[in-house]
Amino acid sequence: MKTAQNMASARRRAGVSLIECVVYIAVFSILLGGGTMAFFFCWDHSRAVIFATDQIESALRAGETWRADVRSATGRMTIEKSATSETLKIPHTGNDIIYRLAAGELHRETTANGMDHVVLAKVKASDMQANTESGVTAWRWELELTPRRLEIRLPLQFTFTAVPPKS
Repeated sequence: MKTAQNMASARRRAGVSLIECVVYIAVFSILLGGGTMAFFFCWDHSRAVIFATDQIESALRAGETWRADVRSATGRMTIEKSATSETLKIPHTGNDIIYRLAAGELHRETTANGMDHVVLAKVKASDMQANTESGVTAWRWELELTPRRLEIRLPLQFTFTAVPPKS
């Protein structure tokens, strides 16, 4: 037989179970929200790393192409700088190769076939210059790319050096 005391005790245990369920649901919701925030934080940063590695790969490919063009020059290279653009003319047998930086994009153009294509996009700064030491002229290209995120502390900066053959 159930007594009044047993019934009250059973109701009290049922109430405690309901309160425990509410607490468990609240804790689960907090953990799920924190886990979701951590997931999207990692997702966003991994996408930024992918973007940065793509930029680095493009810059290195452009730098190696530039170095190969400088090393195979057949005449005197000239550079023209203005407030909005920079143009480097590299003479080659039968045609010239022109590197032009304008509006944050680096273009490579060959005069033989008139092909012009974007070598690098999102260029923040570029400086191509000739340095002569001990009778040897070396060309130096300093390049800085525009970062995708504002909180990046280490800018993507590159320096390429090449020596043209004596002409």
